[in-house]
Amino acid sequence: MYVMLTGVAALWGAATGLLVPRAAYRFSVEPEDAWRDTCPAGHPFSGVARGWLGSTWCAACATGASARTTAQSKTAAVPAPPDEPDGPAGSADASTGEGEGREGDPCAEPVARYAPAVLAPVATTLGCAALAAATGLRPELAVWLLLAPVAVLLATIDRRVHRLPDRLTLPLAGAAVVLLGGVALLPEHAGSWLSALLGGLALGGFYFLLFLINPNGMGFGDVKLALSLGVALGWYGWAVVFAGGFAGFVLGAVYGFGLVILRRAGRKTGIPFGPFMIAGALLGILFGGLAA
Repeated sequence: MYVMLTGVAALWGAATGLLVPRAAYRFSVEPEDAWRDTCPAGHPFSGVARGWLGSTWCAACATGASARTTAQSKTAAVPAPPDEPDGPAGSADASTGEGEGREGDPCAEPVARYAPAVLAPVATTLGCAALAAATGLRPELAVWLLLAPVAVLLATIDRRVHRLPDRLTLPLAGAAVVLLGGVALLPEHAGSWLSALLGGLALGGFYFLLFLINPNGMGFGDVKLALSLGVALGWYGWAVVFAGGFAGFVLGAVYGFGLVILRRAGRKTGIPFGPFMIAGALLGILFGGLAA
């Protein structure tokens, strides 16, 4: 049963993880910029959820490249008339216009993904599988599986542009509170909703204090993310809040120290802390699920 549950959770993680890269690409902008609504070639996004969910291949770019490839193949198949010299190497038949506008064409072949599409699905798959293995059939597993893709999305955005959008962090905190409140009404759960609320306030308050002490070293987005992570960790008690919060700092410190050793960053270089907060919270929830 546990093997099947883990497998189903991994499939859920893979399916939802495939939807993360497009959303991450659209959210990965500077604070003063609007969310992206087109691919790099300028084609507007369309599809599920007003284009927020979908593939990281642009269908319009792929269609245009395919049409050009077909036209070039047909042109190459027609031999030059014997009484006319061949054109210069690399030129195209003027009647087809294939040689026009190729330089700088954002849709030119090969058609590339506009966002990396491997790391996020793999992370979501492994995370969901680990959560299922640690939590088992307890009802809070449904909450963890719903929140995990959003957490991976936030980690991806923060890694790219050092930003945690309010459009994601605040709804994530609200969803954690509401969903765990519903789980608390179900039998066989292994946590406490009151403890979850207090955990969110405690971890959020701690990060807010760090923000006040050193606003250049701790972003306010990290403070808002700490609210939802504290709620999730607090579900299993204060020991898990401490373990998950401390693990995030340890992971971030190891990463930063490694960059300094490799001379890829200085002592004052800023790093995206959100991914480490989320990774530490995952370790804490796994610990809490196994110990419950």
